[in-house]
Amino acid sequence: MSGQYQLLRTRRMAPLFATQFFGAFNDNIFKAGLMLMFAYSGIVASDMTDFAVNAATGLFVLPFFIFSAIAGQIADKYEKSRLIRIIKVCEIGIAFAAGISLYFQNMAAMLAVLFLFGLQSTFFGPLKFAILPQHLDESELVGGNALVEMGTFVAILLGTVVGGIIGGAASVSAWLFVLVVAVAVVGYASSRFIPDAPANDASETIHWNPVTQTWALIKLARSQKSVFLSILGVSWFWLLGSVYLAQIPNLVRTHLAGGPSVVTLILTVFTFSIAAGSLMCERLSGRKIEIGLVPLGALGVSVFGIDAYFAMGAISGDGFRDAWTFLGAPGTVRLLLDLALIGMFGGIFVIPMQALIQARTPGHRRARVIAVNNVINALFMVIGAALAIVWLTLAGGQIPQLLLTVALVNLLIAAYIFKQVPEFTMRFLIWLLSHTMYRVTHHGLEKIPDRGGAIIVCNHVSFVDALLLAGAVRRPIRFVMYKQIFEIPVLNFVFRTGRAIPIMGRREDEEVFEAAFKTIREGLQSGDLLCIFPEGKLTTDGEIDTFRPGIERILEETPVPVVPMALRGLWGSFFSNKEGAFKHPSRFRSKVDVVAGHALRPEALTADALQARVADLRGDAA
Repeated sequence: MSGQYQLLRTRRMAPLFATQFFGAFNDNIFKAGLMLMFAYSGIVASDMTDFAVNAATGLFVLPFFIFSAIAGQIADKYEKSRLIRIIKVCEIGIAFAAGISLYFQNMAAMLAVLFLFGLQSTFFGPLKFAILPQHLDESELVGGNALVEMGTFVAILLGTVVGGIIGGAASVSAWLFVLVVAVAVVGYASSRFIPDAPANDASETIHWNPVTQTWALIKLARSQKSVFLSILGVSWFWLLGSVYLAQIPNLVRTHLAGGPSVVTLILTVFTFSIAAGSLMCERLSGRKIEIGLVPLGALGVSVFGIDAYFAMGAISGDGFRDAWTFLGAPGTVRLLLDLALIGMFGGIFVIPMQALIQARTPGHRRARVIAVNNVINALFMVIGAALAIVWLTLAGGQIPQLLLTVALVNLLIAAYIFKQVPEFTMRFLIWLLSHTMYRVTHHGLEKIPDRGGAIIVCNHVSFVDALLLAGAVRRPIRFVMYKQIFEIPVLNFVFRTGRAIPIMGRREDEEVFEAAFKTIREGLQSGDLLCIFPEGKLTTDGEIDTFRPGIERILEETPVPVVPMALRGLWGSFFSNKEGAFKHPSRFRSKVDVVAGHALRPEALTADALQARVADLRGDAA
């Protein structure tokens, strides 16, 4: 398995990365130049710049809304690398038109080319994301998505800088014509090295009615609740980001007393920080799809979005300051830091959901579901542009108040998603525990089967053993646990959401005992990964207690592979029973090892043999 940076050395990733990078770069040279020219050049009357900037944003995303359903069908039906090359040839033609329109500063031509850039991006979007699961392992999906998002936002950054220079210049130089065409040609050249990616569903019939097909695809995506809610979350991120990016030129001009170089500075900080947040996801998630990062990202976006509003109000000045003068003014560093943290937490917010959409969607319809994502992304961005126009032109509102409102609404949107899919909150609590109170290291977790029914057996040291294992293992785990631990407040929410199976001894409650074995049998037959603590209770002395024979009954009824695991270093920590639980607050950063052994065949396995194997894995590190 390759890390995310090593992926750039492989043909599976490098040509696709370069192709999408140069495409996004060309898009944003044009977009950024257009925004700056609207705000500063006098092409548009000063009292109409808010309308023109937000209308241009809406026009760019309009093709996503109209044509994404068709783009998704085509991406599923045909081989993807060839489709990408065709799109890149079209981009060369659009680049010619972009260079000419910018050179002559023809507003109608600029807007037409903006629409065409959006159109080619509409057809490229489902391809670049649907191709990732075909070329990458699931363990590489978070890193692959992070690279794509990082490349996109670095391209936005560089395109914005170049576009800012163009848009802020007194006249547009002729070399721009050569630049945009050359970039498009380089993008096409890199696309020729993308490996083949066979059709997901060659039997798919293309339906050309965008309205009926868009609705059909939305219904298709809604069949998986966690996927559809993730699509809404990703789309909300793009609404929020597009509103911020679209307002920055006029925010700088009317509220921060800045010139074009200040616009470029702020856009640079904002886009670079999104790329940085995206790249942080692989490290924060332990190279697995960790949706527990999503609540963390949402909270960070709102907290620093609210603070940015107060930072804007504290900045004063006259005229149009350049970037160096702006940086020396009181309050500006605070605003830049807020914007950087909004971008960073935005990257942390969106990447896990993007990876979840790809991983949980069946391959034969993946491109179409990603097309739904693009449709709803576009819809949200059009809504964002429309609301910004209403707020700023019809209602007479101000840009800082608009951005504050977006930050506050972000909390409501996030709360709705997390309420509808408690898995996000559950995973967040697990991630928080395993990254704050404990320092967890993993050994041998690749030995756990990637799919199919299997059982983990592990020693039982603390009240949070299940949470630590859930945070370490890539696959979702269903835990079989003592009913009294299952019912602990707060933890009960996590266990219920994770479909844990409560159990009691036959003598304590035979009905609960038999119901647990029935649920275990059904779960293993349906391919679930289960974890059982065969001791049946927490250790009271740090030693491994006798494994009960219930594990033998489970394997007799449903023979599946068994993975022995051991927890090291938990004895004496805050949640262990040493001298009574919750007695050692100084152990808040306990170093814990999670160790997995080779999967064992179920035939003739005994509780005693499993106990000996777990004891070997644990060693003396209780």
